[in-house]
Amino acid sequence: MHPETPRRLRLQDVAERVGVSAKTVSNAYRQPGQLRPELRRRILETAAAMGYRGPDPIAAGLRRRPTGPIGVLYANPLAYAFDDPNTNQLLGGLSTTAQAAGRGLLLLPGSSAAKDRSTAIEEAVVDGVVASSLADDDPLLLTTIERHLPLVVVDQPRPARLAALVAGGTPWVGIDDHGAAQEIAEHVLGLGHRRIGVVSFALRAGPTPVLAEPRDQDTATLAVTRDRLAGYRAAAARHGIDWTAVPVSQGTDSTPDEGYRGAMAVLDRRPRPTALICLSDRLAEGAIAAVRQHGLRVPEEVTVVGFDDAPQLADRLGLTTVHQPSRRKGQLAAAALLDLLRGHPAAGQVTLPTHLVTRTSSAPPPAAA
Repeated sequence: MHPETPRRLRLQDVAERVGVSAKTVSNAYRQPGQLRPELRRRILETAAAMGYRGPDPIAAGLRRRPTGPIGVLYANPLAYAFDDPNTNQLLGGLSTTAQAAGRGLLLLPGSSAAKDRSTAIEEAVVDGVVASSLADDDPLLLTTIERHLPLVVVDQPRPARLAALVAGGTPWVGIDDHGAAQEIAEHVLGLGHRRIGVVSFALRAGPTPVLAEPRDQDTATLAVTRDRLAGYRAAAARHGIDWTAVPVSQGTDSTPDEGYRGAMAVLDRRPRPTALICLSDRLAEGAIAAVRQHGLRVPEEVTVVGFDDAPQLADRLGLTTVHQPSRRKGQLAAAALLDLLRGHPAAGQVTLPTHLVTRTSSAPPPAAA
């Protein structure tokens, strides 16, 4: 060891400082029920003061098993992973790549109790983590970083935010959401629409009002939402549209129910929008139902566009949308994490291409509009 390289703190160092056995310190992290609460608190406080962050997750994993599971950390409920076509594609890419390496996946969804999810990360029941679409301030991402678990991020937070969290260099896989959003907005505006409305998913965690003001959009802690809205806004500005006059609904997730609710709120505005720009295909599915509930036709009276090019869904709806390679995201994220676990260099930042797919849900506005 280089004489100037500080030695990594060990579990034994904490044990000696507290005056207990190494096994007792280990139990404070892995089997807290074995200790009196006051003793465990004293051990953890001492460890924190010394700068010790807990047992090495990789070393512990190697002692338990040669190839442990990969944790997949995401904010939506468990069922969302199977109901949402885009997320399903992402998990398909993750699972096929992990399976080929002899590893499984452990899903850590938002529907799990926060304490249980935190425990899973803190106790290192996974050898590494793929974090998919988390808010900039998600506490479980911070826990993962603090424990030094091997980490790969899909979509969000962005690399700049990871650097601010002292996780610069973390492998990241995603798309240019801002540029893709501009492209589809330009398509809608190029058709001649000037009265547009936006149907968005969440800007941040927790309950939100139905309509989002521009200041709410600018300060969103979910970077995908923030960047897509900024892309639409940039396109609107080029066409002389006052963004403060554009109604933007916000939901809590990306489901047809949320799309229906948001589109109903936007369509109730006067003058009524002639085009609805939706942040996902599933939101667009609900938006189309809302248009029809108003007795209107798509696209003759209201254009509806989405984002994702979700398999089967987008074709069935005839939806104009943005294609993004979700399965490829999962494959690359899993491959990057496997490289980290093998001690190999991993790709730093991968931005995958997107493209506009034009179908029958978009058309020029009606002549009377």
